[in-house]
Amino acid sequence: MTDALAILDRKKALRVRALVARAQAAAGGGGAAASALAARVAALAIPAGSVVAGYWPLGDEIDPLPLMEALAQGGCRLALPVVTGPDEALEFRSWEPGAALEEGSHGTRHPLPSAATVVPTVVLVPLLAFDARGFRLGYGGGYYDRTLAPLREAGGVVAIGLAYAAQQVPDLPVEGWDQRLDRIVTERGVIEVELG
Repeated sequence: MTDALAILDRKKALRVRALVARAQAAAGGGGAAASALAARVAALAIPAGSVVAGYWPLGDEIDPLPLMEALAQGGCRLALPVVTGPDEALEFRSWEPGAALEEGSHGTRHPLPSAATVVPTVVLVPLLAFDARGFRLGYGGGYYDRTLAPLREAGGVVAIGLAYAAQQVPDLPVEGWDQRLDRIVTERGVIEVELG
């Protein structure tokens, strides 16, 4: 078995375990965890006027909406991602709480096509698992990796993973295109990633 196939197999097995861990964490206090994220808004020190791209929560993902509302109250502009194609980077459309949404691919919800397209300075990233190095395990579509790479090349973006603390694992397998997170926020606190 090649190294690439071994990594794919390991990621597949980790996804199965991560889904169980996340479901258990959500069942044990998903609403309280979402409130705890929102309470950390000051610790994130995101400047007013920043364009923050969040996500509409799927299933038992930790709910970013209370945090996004707190960021909006602090003067940030919000956006949500749109999947434009299977091998494409995400597009971000301007959004504010209460604005109309439409169904997207993969069970997502996103702003209507009439919403302005924006370039975020901060991206809140959902995940299945993360490690202390800032690597994340997603669903395997590569959307966030394809999105973060050009945003970083174009002048920078801060990528903040949102997760339950129970989603942390000791070590994730990494491929060359995997984009690291700058921070991870859980119901227990903010983890600053030391890149290097």
